[in-house]
This record gives sequence, C-alpha cells and structure tokens, in this order.
Amino acid sequence: MNADRRLITIGVLARACGLTPSALRFYGDCGLLIPAEVDAATGYRYYTDDQRKRAVLIRKLRDIDIGLDTVAAILAAEPGEAARLLDEHVDAMTRRAHDAAATAAAIKSELTALPRVSLPGALLAAAITRVGSAVATDGELRALTGIFVEAGRDAVVLTATDRYRLTTRTLVPRSWSGESWSRVVDAAALAHVVAWLAEQDEALLIPQADVIRLSSGGTIHLCATLDERYPDYRAMLSDLAPVRTRVVVQRHELIEAIDSGEGLLHLSIGADEVTVTDSDNVARDPGYAPVAGPGPTIRAAVTGPDTVMAFSRATLRPAIATAVGPDIMLDIAAPDVPVVIRSATDGDLTTLAMPTRLPTDSEENPA
Repeated sequence: MNADRRLITIGVLARACGLTPSALRFYGDCGLLIPAEVDAATGYRYYTDDQRKRAVLIRKLRDIDIGLDTVAAILAAEPGEAARLLDEHVDAMTRRAHDAAATAAAIKSELTALPRVSLPGALLAAAITRVGSAVATDGELRALTGIFVEAGRDAVVLTATDRYRLTTRTLVPRSWSGESWSRVVDAAALAHVVAWLAEQDEALLIPQADVIRLSSGGTIHLCATLDERYPDYRAMLSDLAPVRTRVVVQRHELIEAIDSGEGLLHLSIGADEVTVTDSDNVARDPGYAPVAGPGPTIRAAVTGPDTVMAFSRATLRPAIATAVGPDIMLDIAAPDVPVVIRSATDGDLTTLAMPTRLPTDSEENPA
C-alpha cells in the first residue's frame, strides 16, 4: 500500500458520501469510481479522500435517475458540456413529471425505550414491493412466506426468496437508536401498509414481542412477525462462484425483449449485445447444445466470454422488472448457477435468479 497517500476504507467513504459499500462496489465495477488501491491478498478496496467529492456527485446524479453512460459523460465533460447534459436530462424529467403529477401530489411531507429506526416512507414502500415479489407462495417453508428485516446503525436490509429467486435490498437509515435487530415479518401484513407508507415522508420502525410497529404522523400499523428461523442467505451469496461474464444493460430494453415472446427464455450473450429468444425459436444440435435463433437483440456492455443461459419467464421477468434505476448489471459465473442482478440508487438492490436447462430434442419429442 502506498504510504505517500492518505487512503480511507470503503466503509469510511460510504459514511462520508451517503452511499452504501455495496453501491460503491457497484460504481467501481462500472468504472465510475475505481478504488485507488485494492489489497491483493484480501480484495479490500481503498480510496483517497479526494474521491469523496466524486462519490457525492455520482450519488446526486443517480438521485435524479441519470443513466450510467450519461453520468460518465458528465464527469468527463467540461463544465459547459456537463451543464448541457444536465439540462437535457432535466427537460426530459420535466416532461415525465406531468404524467406523474397525480402520484407526486399524494406524497406528503410529514415528519414524526425500544430499538427504533427511521426510513423515508416512499423508499421503504418501494423496497417492500420489490423484495416482496420474491416471497414464496407455496407455504412449504413458512419462513419463506415472510420478508426478513435486519436493522442496524448503518443499514436496514430486506430479503426474500422463493428458492428460485432471491432479492435483497439495503436502505440507509435516517436515524437509529438502540441495538441491532432482525425479524421475519409477514409479507401480507407489510404489503397491506405499502400504500400508506408511500405517502409518508418518514416512517419509524420499532420491533416488539410478536409485531413490528410502523408509525408516522400519529398513525400506527402493527405487522405480525413469524417465529421462524430465516435461511442463511449471506452464506449462499458468499459461496457463489467467481464472475466470468458481466453485462450492463438498460433495464427497460431487456424487459421489452422479455415481453416480446412467450415460454422459456433463452439469453445469448455476446460482444456488446444480448439476444433474447423463446425456446420454440431455439435450434439445437442433436443431443443438447442450444443455438440462438431469431429474437430481439439489445445493446449491452459485456466483459468476459460469450455465454448462453435459459430462464423461466416467471423467474427472470420480475427479477428484472423490480430492479432499481435505469441500468442493471448481470454477473454470470456459469449457465447452471444463479445469475446476480445488481442495481444501485438510494441504497442497493441485489437479486439472484436461478437459470434452467433448455430441454433437448429427445426430451421435447419422446419416442
């Protein structure tokens, strides 16, 4: 490590700029905020104090939904060109704001001896909706019918999985007091308060005996908890194989490609593009190997070797649709292990989607 420069850890930078460590790693992997040094033995990232201003600027640009390509262009541009790009984006946002006026009018500005944590109401509501889409509905494992809430001084994490998809969302608290806590909260109870939460400037969460108490502006909602042990999802995340192929793509373009057909999805990832094909339009070599046929092709930033993967539409579509922000990153280790879908904005969202195997000709047409 270079002793001539004052280096700070990723945790110190996260607290200084208002981003989570996962969000900083996301921007480092995108090339927007590359660490000054990376420990070769541990992989731990270090930054210079000067990078704090760049991190704060990235956060502010992403706060107004600017895409990664435009963020990079603004950071690299002269002041006049950067201002033009910002004006261009704000003009587009202003046009979209007219369509969202009814929703915006519903959002009110109202602030309001147990552990407690406060979060922006609309952000918490959106997190419950996104994470809740991965809750199991079969009832086979009762713990999986709930959302796992972990609250600490620096982060509140919501997690859900149905064993085919796992979604975890990290939020930065506005305030915190007491000890860290975690509960499995009934997903239906949380879904019931989403509309109310979306209208609150700030919501206070307080864990009690068998409920989570949510309050704002004098209104209180009690959400039942489940007396169940949640699976160790962090161990599963840490055991994932190393990433071989990484894809950054516009979220809405991938959703449109997925929605263009029916049935099993086949993703063919090559240099600078992703082709999405239905299984009915995929040719196969005798025995096994699938070959991409006609299908929508979208532009993407791809690093690593070409690869092909197959997904159930019911697994991949909601995993992409519930991502945060205009861009998503796909981290792919192999065609038969979960793909990690990442995005970052006011916190960070990570989703795992389990691929499936395309059937062979003999499986589709048995003798």
